Amino acid sequence: MFRTTAISLALALLATTAQAQSSGPIDPARLSDIVKTMASDAFEGRSPGSPGEAKTVEYLTAQFKALGLEPAGDKGGYTQDVPLARFQVKDGGVYGLTLKGQAHPLERNKDISASTLRPVDRVSIANAPMVFVGYGVSAPERRWDDFKGVDLKGKIAVFLINDPDFEAQAGEPVAGKFGGLAATYYARWTYKYEEAARRGALGALIVHETPGAGYGWSTVIASNGEAFDIVRADPAKEKVLLQGWLSGEVSKELFASAGLDFATLKAQARRADFKPVALNGAAFSADYGMSHGRVISRNVLGKITGASRPNESVMFAAHWDAFGVGAPDAEGRTVRPGALDDAIGVAGTMEIARAFKAGPTPARTLVFAAWTAEERGLLGSEYYGVHPTVPLETMAANLTMDVLQPNGPARDVVLIGSGQNSLEDMLVKAAKIQDRTVTPDARPERALFYRADHFSLARRGVPVLLMMGLGGGADLIEGGRAAGDKWVNDYTAKCYHQTCDAWSADWDLRGAAQDVALLYDMGQELANPGVWPSWKPDSEFGPVRDASAAKRAK
Repeated sequence: MFRTTAISLALALLATTAQAQSSGPIDPARLSDIVKTMASDAFEGRSPGSPGEAKTVEYLTAQFKALGLEPAGDKGGYTQDVPLARFQVKDGGVYGLTLKGQAHPLERNKDISASTLRPVDRVSIANAPMVFVGYGVSAPERRWDDFKGVDLKGKIAVFLINDPDFEAQAGEPVAGKFGGLAATYYARWTYKYEEAARRGALGALIVHETPGAGYGWSTVIASNGEAFDIVRADPAKEKVLLQGWLSGEVSKELFASAGLDFATLKAQARRADFKPVALNGAAFSADYGMSHGRVISRNVLGKITGASRPNESVMFAAHWDAFGVGAPDAEGRTVRPGALDDAIGVAGTMEIARAFKAGPTPARTLVFAAWTAEERGLLGSEYYGVHPTVPLETMAANLTMDVLQPNGPARDVVLIGSGQNSLEDMLVKAAKIQDRTVTPDARPERALFYRADHFSLARRGVPVLLMMGLGGGADLIEGGRAAGDKWVNDYTAKCYHQTCDAWSADWDLRGAAQDVALLYDMGQELANPGVWPSWKPDSEFGPVRDASAAKRAK
């Protein structure tokens, strides 16, 4: 009896493990092969506008054709031109603070990271006054205004990163007002620069703190002064002359020199009655050259036209770009290959396309996108949002992949942006088929929901889901949650945007294939007519979607 029971239990365990490790038609070996190619030195780190882009777009176009996808780009082709403004800080610049009459030089990439998104040959700022604006949030719907009418013209606005309630203690009035640890768009550095420009500031500097930013200083300086933007009619109106970050250590010295305690200021900034604080006796100066120009980068787009509802669509997407070539690391490597960020997502997109092409033609059109310039501010997907090749009003969903974990099968899948829309309910159903559960993002303060290309579609009302392995460690079959957390922490601290984000023969991509298979399974359901995911009642994207409801009722 005992022996029979033991055998039965063992067989049951093997069956459960096999099911948990199943990824259906998604092949881990194919994922690995695609990543190995895209992350090779031949692609030079896939920076937009570089020789590496030309090789990448050529490769992706050939792969889309080989998969049997129809072109979904411009003029009947597989690519969509994305006009970008490109900026590069020149070496030899001078940066500094004047504190109580004493000059304090700042070292670029050690104390400060600064650039501009204006097409100027030189940025010259001499002894500009500095004003601390707390978190720099203007949110009427939350009855919150950090600015209180302060005049920022000719001044440098100094911001805290994240939301006013990020470090709130229980009982503080602000606690939960901005979602607690779950960051809102107000938490993002992009919002803070935008708000500074709207208020006429000369420049904007954000105090870097790793917990609030969600990444270390190495990530801040990874671009090495290179920046991109979409081409704008009036950049001087929409962008500050200087934008960047101050290291935490330098920032504390700055506040102390003005007779202010940093911790006390942060506590004050968590109050709705906070008012901007002039940093008396402090001034900022910078003088550095810029090169600038325009490049045409490209999104790569393919599709499977729907059999009966071709004007309705489901999109699967990832970004092809990485950070190109940078300074040598300790081993002399200069190429930042972007293997997991995000060649693996592109590989997942291709595998989903291959799986669908092997089956019957879906009712709805399926669109497969490889975006440019995600690392430069979601620019490729943003351009598509303004110039879509299929109607966004009748796009049922955008399913995005960006950094999938390479550590084998997991008992769960981590959900980024929990509480946004009904696609999350579909994910729970798909995960259950794999004998997996869904775990909410354990690090919502990283604001990952606002940091990937799906956001460009979400802000236009399209229901979205992000598959990303950085929100919190997965509960791995081998090693559990502790092993998953260790990988996230190690990758984020050491390899994110760095030379060591490289393909490895030691990867176990069965877990990544599981995650891709979840989106494939969801896509099969979404490809059916009448399936229209919806935003949750308290989502900020719901009203945008509601405005086009009539177009989905036809």
